[in-house]
Amino acid sequence: MFVNELIQKIVLIQVKVFWPTGPDVNAKGLSRRRMLQGAEDSLRRLKTDYIDFYFVHDFDERTPIEETLRALDDLQRQGKILYPAVSNWAAWQIAKALGISAKEQLARFELIQPMYNLVKRQAEAEILPLAASEQMGVISYSPLGAELLTGKYGVNKRPDQGRLVEEARYTDRYGDEMNFTVADRFSAYSTEQGIDPSTLAVAWVMSNPAVTAPIIGARNAEQLESSLAAADVNMTPEWRDEISSLSVTPAPATDRGETLLSKWT
Repeated sequence: MFVNELIQKIVLIQVKVFWPTGPDVNAKGLSRRRMLQGAEDSLRRLKTDYIDFYFVHDFDERTPIEETLRALDDLQRQGKILYPAVSNWAAWQIAKALGISAKEQLARFELIQPMYNLVKRQAEAEILPLAASEQMGVISYSPLGAELLTGKYGVNKRPDQGRLVEEARYTDRYGDEMNFTVADRFSAYSTEQGIDPSTLAVAWVMSNPAVTAPIIGARNAEQLESSLAAADVNMTPEWRDEISSLSVTPAPATDRGETLLSKWT
């Protein structure tokens, strides 16, 4: 009994809805029917009374945002979810949803899950500033860039196995040669600092003030330990800037090149 109570205190249940779960045309997207059925199916499979964060996993161009938000609001009112959350939406889409929620007095998105690492920094342009402005939580994914920033990859270093060579989506996502140049720079820098690249990569993501926590994954205890060690890294703003200079800083959201991205930090 004590163990079950303890688990309930430290585990947050997150569920995503969008991608097809069957051949039925209604088994995908963010329609009201799909949202409600997806929540009920997850509650049944997980044998729980509620979901902490119910993520819309992608943007559904065929369903009005109002319909999706109304379904999320109903689920929250029924006590089946605590908070709506969003992943893989553009900043303007999230901002539009927040405006609708405020106008219609609906439950709003409270948590964002963007991709964010040293070679994928687009979230810095608008998503992270939006989250900071609206006091939304951010749990970013892929802090190691699908192992690109672990020291295993470089311009002339390509393992025979690994997600970057075995899975097409990661090959497409990180295949640009500039990413491998950054990986080389970062690996050399980590060696100079005497810190495992995985540890430093996660610490860099954590040091962004808009990020609540990075999502880490591991295939074994060694990989997990190197990521968890990031919690002990004292990343100063100056150190963060030094590491950031190893990759390309994304252009500002406006057309004024002199705009400083650091204004929102």
